Amino acid sequence: MAPTEPLLGRWGAPDHSVSVDERMRAFLHGHVGAADAWPSVPIDDWNLPPSRIPGAVRAALQAAVGDEFVRDDRASRLHAMGGASYVDYVRRRMGVVDDAPDVVVAPASHDEVLRVLAVCAEHDVAVVPVGGGTSVVGGLRTSACRIALVIDRLGGLIDLDPVSCLATLGPGITGPRLEPLLAARGFTLGHLPQSWERATMGGYVATRSAGQASTGYGRSDDMVESLLVATPQGTLELGRGPSTAAGPDLRGLLVGSEGAFGVITRIVMRVRRLPTHRYYEGVMLPGFDAGREAFRDVAQGRAQADVMRLSDDAETASTLLMSGPTGTTARVLERYLRVRGVEPGGRALAILGWEGTDDHQLKDRRSATWRALRRHGAVSLGRRAGEAWRRGRFHGPHLRDALMDAGYLVETVETAASWSEFPVLHESVGAALGESLASAPGPYVMSHISHVYETGASLYTTVVAVADRERPIEQWVAAKARVMQAITGSGGTITHHHAVGRDHAPWLPGEIGPLGVSTLAALKRHVDPQGIMNPGVLLEEK
Repeated sequence: MAPTEPLLGRWGAPDHSVSVDERMRAFLHGHVGAADAWPSVPIDDWNLPPSRIPGAVRAALQAAVGDEFVRDDRASRLHAMGGASYVDYVRRRMGVVDDAPDVVVAPASHDEVLRVLAVCAEHDVAVVPVGGGTSVVGGLRTSACRIALVIDRLGGLIDLDPVSCLATLGPGITGPRLEPLLAARGFTLGHLPQSWERATMGGYVATRSAGQASTGYGRSDDMVESLLVATPQGTLELGRGPSTAAGPDLRGLLVGSEGAFGVITRIVMRVRRLPTHRYYEGVMLPGFDAGREAFRDVAQGRAQADVMRLSDDAETASTLLMSGPTGTTARVLERYLRVRGVEPGGRALAILGWEGTDDHQLKDRRSATWRALRRHGAVSLGRRAGEAWRRGRFHGPHLRDALMDAGYLVETVETAASWSEFPVLHESVGAALGESLASAPGPYVMSHISHVYETGASLYTTVVAVADRERPIEQWVAAKARVMQAITGSGGTITHHHAVGRDHAPWLPGEIGPLGVSTLAALKRHVDPQGIMNPGVLLEEK
């Protein structure tokens, strides 16, 4: 287990960040306000506390997995720290690393994981499973004495059943490693969250993640066929066959459990045949309300595209100003939209994508989608806009690095609600962020729909504000509390695809009720009597 270069309190390396060019800087100054560069404390100056793991525990862990795969050196501990929220990155910029694990352990099999958990249970040491470290809800953030159980050696495509379209996976494999292996056999998982560059399959399942094409391919929880899980009390094997009526589906207890009950060591997931035809295009609608109704019409008519993304007026404006056409091309586009009845001051940009193995079927699906869109005044912007989005679909986290370097608070909030509650939810979320981060002229709040269902849709909101450099964490925590109150008061879920973690745990009782919380607590006591598994996620630590 060679130590890897630690993450520098950012998503990517500085030389891979999306730059803040003059056009973007002018937009920020005009809509958010001017900010000063925000340098990070150099990594060599990070004050890493010494490991608190007793020698006897370290020796027992070495006996469980081998000396080479138990490390407490500085590089290994920092690399296994994880966390990709604004709060996590602010802490790194300030040189705060008190949430680094005390020891890093890398088991290579289900049995080795069981042995590690047995050692930790015997000695009452917390265990945090760590995959790609991409949690944005505090799923990895704890100052408790603990080990990080990294799943790097539990990766790989173990088996592919091409007849049943099932892939058996180690939880440590990432999308960029898995997709070429599947593609060589003519398959794809089709799960593309924005964290795709770093997230692992185990992380997908443990957080019930949704991908950018989940409207067509399904969410990660839709893809799980079976699981093998190591718990402090033994092994769980969950899931059999494509469907079963053998009582409650126990897979649901572990899908979304964020390591609170055990460690996922093997996953069987449904895969799809690799698409040979793709059609992505940009679409403009006459305002977010019209776009929302168009998307509802599409979903309830069962005419969904695989990718359906709709930006509100603010996000549409920022997209066009910062990355849209300029000069003559922009003037031609403006005339085109006006002629088609889409006037300025109320425009909503949509991205639609269809994928498949049959070109005729793809064209039929696109035609069905467009029959609904036209009823709501949609205008096609062509394939160039759609392909531009597809090429840049993973740039967001890199852009946040650059914006934080420039001195801005950048964070996201996501939720979902029924169609009837959606308008109030959208308005309430925007108002809560605007009021809690009030400044002149910002903050800038923008939202989009990214996942569509027959009964409702997700709402993903990004806010950019000038960072309070004196109290940056308190600034966001206060805003987050306000917006969570707005979400729960408007009928929204506390999370649609980022999981609960520690950040959302205070609001979980309001969503599932006291009996629901006590049911989860009873399950945790049963499979984890000592409470060593990632304490504080899902259920608040007392």
